[in-house]
Amino acid sequence: MFVGIDSASEPALGAINRLYRVDESTCVVQLMSALQLTIEARQRVVKQAADWVRAIRQREVSASGLDAFLQEYDLSSREGVMLMCLAEALLRIPDAETANQLIRDKLGEADWEAHLGDSESLFVNASTWALMLTGRLVRLGQEETRDWGATLRRLISRSGEPVIRRAITQSMRILGRQFVMGRTIDEAIERARAWEKHGYRYSYDMLGEAALTRADAERYQNHYLQAIAAIGSAAKGAGPVAGPGVSVKLSALHPRYEVAQRERVRKELTHSLLSLAQAAKEGDINLCVDAEEAERLELSLEIIAAVARHPSLHGWDGFGLALQAYQKRAPAVIDWLAGLAGSTRHRLMVRLVKGAYWDTEIKKAQERGLEGYPVFTRKESTDLSYLVCAEKLLAAGPVFYPQFATHNAHTIAAVLEMAGGRRDLEFQRLHGMGEPLCDPLVAAGGKGAVECRIYAPVGGHEELLAYLVRRLLENGANTSFVNRIVQEELPVEEIVADPVARIEALQTLPHPRIPLPEEIYGSQRRNARGLELADRAVLETLSQAMAEGWRESRRAGPIVGGRTLEEGAECPVVDPADARRQVGSVFSATGDSVDEAVSRAYTIASEWDRRGAAVRAGILSRVADLMEMRCAELMAGCVREAGKTVPDALAEVREAVDFCRYYATQAQLHFEQPLALPGPTGETNQLTLHGRGVFACISPWNFPLAIFTGQVAAALAAGNAVIAKPAEQTPLIAAAAVHLFHQAGVPADVLHLLTGDGAEVGGRLVADRRIAGVAFTGSTETARLIQRSLVERGGPIVPLIAETGGQNAMLVDSSALLEQVVIDVVNSAFRSAGQRCSALRVLFVQNDVADRLLTMLAGAMDELVIGDPALLKTDVGPVIDAASRAMLERHAERMRTEGRVIHEMTLPPGCGHGHFVAPMAVEIDSIARLEREVFGPILHVVRYRASELDKVLNAINGTGYGLTLGIHTRIDARARYIHRRLRVGNTYVNRNMIGAVVGVQPFGGEGLSGTGPKAGGPHYLQRFATERTLTINTTAAGGNATLISLQEDA
Repeated sequence: MFVGIDSASEPALGAINRLYRVDESTCVVQLMSALQLTIEARQRVVKQAADWVRAIRQREVSASGLDAFLQEYDLSSREGVMLMCLAEALLRIPDAETANQLIRDKLGEADWEAHLGDSESLFVNASTWALMLTGRLVRLGQEETRDWGATLRRLISRSGEPVIRRAITQSMRILGRQFVMGRTIDEAIERARAWEKHGYRYSYDMLGEAALTRADAERYQNHYLQAIAAIGSAAKGAGPVAGPGVSVKLSALHPRYEVAQRERVRKELTHSLLSLAQAAKEGDINLCVDAEEAERLELSLEIIAAVARHPSLHGWDGFGLALQAYQKRAPAVIDWLAGLAGSTRHRLMVRLVKGAYWDTEIKKAQERGLEGYPVFTRKESTDLSYLVCAEKLLAAGPVFYPQFATHNAHTIAAVLEMAGGRRDLEFQRLHGMGEPLCDPLVAAGGKGAVECRIYAPVGGHEELLAYLVRRLLENGANTSFVNRIVQEELPVEEIVADPVARIEALQTLPHPRIPLPEEIYGSQRRNARGLELADRAVLETLSQAMAEGWRESRRAGPIVGGRTLEEGAECPVVDPADARRQVGSVFSATGDSVDEAVSRAYTIASEWDRRGAAVRAGILSRVADLMEMRCAELMAGCVREAGKTVPDALAEVREAVDFCRYYATQAQLHFEQPLALPGPTGETNQLTLHGRGVFACISPWNFPLAIFTGQVAAALAAGNAVIAKPAEQTPLIAAAAVHLFHQAGVPADVLHLLTGDGAEVGGRLVADRRIAGVAFTGSTETARLIQRSLVERGGPIVPLIAETGGQNAMLVDSSALLEQVVIDVVNSAFRSAGQRCSALRVLFVQNDVADRLLTMLAGAMDELVIGDPALLKTDVGPVIDAASRAMLERHAERMRTEGRVIHEMTLPPGCGHGHFVAPMAVEIDSIARLEREVFGPILHVVRYRASELDKVLNAINGTGYGLTLGIHTRIDARARYIHRRLRVGNTYVNRNMIGAVVGVQPFGGEGLSGTGPKAGGPHYLQRFATERTLTINTTAAGGNATLISLQEDA
C-alpha cells in the first residue's frame, strides 16, 4: 500500500476541496456574480466610508500605539524591519555579548533621523531611540535632534556598557507592551476593564509558537484552561456573546497538526479541543478556533465538526472559528458550516478575517510547483470575497453569529449596508489598532450602536515574534487601510474605493507580477510540477497511481544499443524497508558489454554533437515531460527500491525534471550559437563549445533518479555520448529513467546503461582511454580511486567532475529563534534518514542556549514517525542496506562511549526486517572526534562559548570538507562574517540546509567535498565541453571592405 490515507472523511468536504486551487479568474467572476450589493448600495457604502475617513482626519486624531508605529515604520522601511528584529530577539538573548552585537548590527546601518519627529506619537518617538535611560525618558533638545545619527552612533560605540543595553531593552519592552494586552491573562483582564466600560468586548489570544513537542502541547493546553477559567470568572455570567472569550490555535495543541498525521491528529486533537470547549461552556464564555495555513483547513473542519457534534456541548452557542476570506474556498466553507450548525443545533460564531498568511501561501505554492494558489493574488479580490462571505453569513439567519474582523472603513460600511437594521453581529479590531474608526461606532447610542470586540494578544515578550510578523504583514504593509487612512496626501476616494469597481477596471484578474507556480522562472523554463500532499483528493489519486505504477517485480540489466542484456549474474533487488520483499532483479554487465557500450558510444559521439544544442534541448524537454507524466511510477520506485519517504520521492522526481529543463535551457544559451569575441578590424573571432566525446556518469543510491538524471542530462546537453553506471543498490530506477530518455528521442547508441558492481564495472569503464570525462557523485575515497585510475591509464588528460561528501555543520548563536532552529535541525539531520550529501552532521550551539535547545530537540525527535516509507505519515525510513546499518550501529556504539547521548529514539514494531536505524543526537567535545562522514541519522552536537567563534570556524575548516553549512543568527554581520571565513559550497542562513533547488541554489562543495563546478548552476555544462576558437582574416581577398565603406559623420 502506498500513501496509506484514512478513507473516513467528513461528509460534504468535497465541495470545499474542489475549490482549493481553482482558477483565479473563474473564481473571481463567480464571486462578482454572487455579490448582491446593487450599484446604488455600493455607492452609499463608498460615501459612508469616505465620510468616516474625512471625520477622522478632521478630528486630527493622532494615531497612538501600534497604529502609529505601523504608519511610521511600514514594510517598505528598512528601519521598521530592524526594529522588529530587535523587538523579537533582544528580549530573549541571554548573554550580554550577543545582545551588544545585535544592537550594533541593527542600529548601526539604519537611517533613524529620517523617522525621528515624523510622528506625533510619544510611543513612536520613544521607540525611535529617545531611549529610556536609567528609567526616565530622555527628551532631546533641538540641537541634539539635528544630529541624531551621530548621537546614536556614539551610543552604539559604547553599547558594551550595561546602561545602554538596558536602555534599549527597556525601549523594546515598551514596544512589546504596545503589541500585547498583558503578559498574563490576569494582567490582560485587568487592563481591559477600562475599554469594557466604553462598550468594547474582548477575545483573548494566548500567544505562542506552534507546539513542537508533546510537552509544548500540554503546556499550551494548560495555559488555555487557566485562561478560560480566569475569563469565565471575570465574565460574571455575561454569556458567550456579550461577554469575553478566548481564541485558540490548533497548532499549539498538537506537535504534528498536519494532514500526514491525520489519523493520530483527529483522535488526539479532537480530545484536546473538546476539553477546552467544555471548559468554555462551563465558564459561559465563547471559544474561537483561529485560522491557520490553507493546507490545514479541511483537517481543522473535521476536528471542529467532531467537537461541535459532541453531546456535552448541547445548548452552548459560544463555539466558533475564524474564516479567511483570502482563501478561494471561503464561501463554500460557509455553506458547509451552515449545514453543521443546523445538524448540531448550535449557533456558530464565525469570525470573518481577510487572512494573515498570504505571503506564506504564495511562497509555498511556488516552492511546491502547484497548479495554482489557494489564495487570491490581488487585494481587491480578497475584499470582494470578504463581501460575498459577509452576505452569506448575514443571509444564513440564526445559524451564525457573524463577527467581522476588519480595520477597513469600506468593509465596515459595506457590512452595515448589507445588515440593514440588524445588530445581532459585531465588528472586531486588534488591540492597539483601529481605534479612530471603531470608537465612534461603539459610542453611538440607541439603534445606531454597533458592537465591537477587541482581539487582544496575551503573553510574554519571548512569545511575541509570530504575532509581530503576522500583524506587520497583515496591517503594516504600505497598501493596508491602517497605514493609509491618516496619510493626508492620499485622496479619500482612493482609500475607500469600491473593490468591485477596481476589479472591473482590471485587464487581468490574477496579479500580473505573481505568476503561477509553474511560471516562476519566466520564459526560460517551466517549474517542475508538484503535488499538494495535504490535499486528500490528490492523495487518493496518487495512492492508486503509485500502486498501479509499481505493481509487479521488475528486471533490469545493462542497456546497450537500446537492448536490455540479460546475461551475467542475476541478483535480487530488495526493499530496504523489508528485506523479505523482492522488488526486482538485476543482471550485471560483463566485460564484453562494457566494451560494446563504449565502442558504440565512441562511434556516434561526434554525430550527436553535430545535431546541435537546440535539438538536444528539445529532447531533454521531452524527457522532463515524460517524467512528469510518469511521476507516480517513478515515486513508487524511489520508495520501494531506495526506501525514500513519499515527500522525498516526489521531491526527487521534481528535481530530475528541473535538471532536464535547466540544462536544456543552458545548452541553448551557451552551445547553440558561437560567441563573437572582440578584436581588431579585418577579422572575426568566435568561440564555440563542443562535446568531449564519451562521458561516464557514475551516480549514487541516495538520489537514484535526480542525480542520475542530472549527470546524464548535462552530459547529453553538452553534446556527449553517455555511459551511465548507477549504484548497485538502485538499478531499477536507473533503467526506468534510461527508457524515458530513449523514448524522448535520445538515440540508443548515444546513451547506455551499465549495471553491476562499482569496482568491477565502474573500474573497467573508467580505465578505458576512450572515456573523455567522468561525472561522479559518491564518497571522497571512491573519487580518489577514479582520479588515480584516470592518471594511470595514460592518454589524454580528461576532466573528473566529482561531488563528494561533507562534514556539514550548523552554527546556532543565542540570538537565533530556537523553535525555528529545532525544526531546521530535525529536517536537516534526520529527513531522508540522514542519507543526503547535504545533511547536517555537527550542530554547534552557543552555551547560553544549548540546554534549552537540546531539551526541545529531544522532544521534537520523539514526534518523528519511523517506519514504512510508503506511508505518508512516515518521517524516517530505512537506510539503504545492511552494510550501512551495521556501520551506523558501530558508530552509535562508539558515540555512547566517547560522547554524551542527548536523545536516542527506539525503533517501533515492524522494523525488524528492514534496515532501520533509530535517530540519535549525541554531544561530543570536538568535530575532530569524527574521522569521516557518518552517512545516516546520527547528529553530533558541540557546545561553544560566544568568545570561541573563531576557534569553531577554524575547526570546521580544519576538516578539509566544504559542502553545506547552516547558520542561525539574527545578527546579519555575524552571518556574513561566518560565510566569509568558511570554505563551504552552499551556505544557508536561518533555514534548513537541505533541498537545494536546480538553478536557484546550485549545489556542490570544495576541498574534500568536490571539484566543482556546481550541479544545477550556470557553469556546470561547460565542464562537460571542450572549447574551440575560430579566427578568420576577412581581408585575405584584398582590402577591408567594412572599414572602407564607413561613412563620414555629417
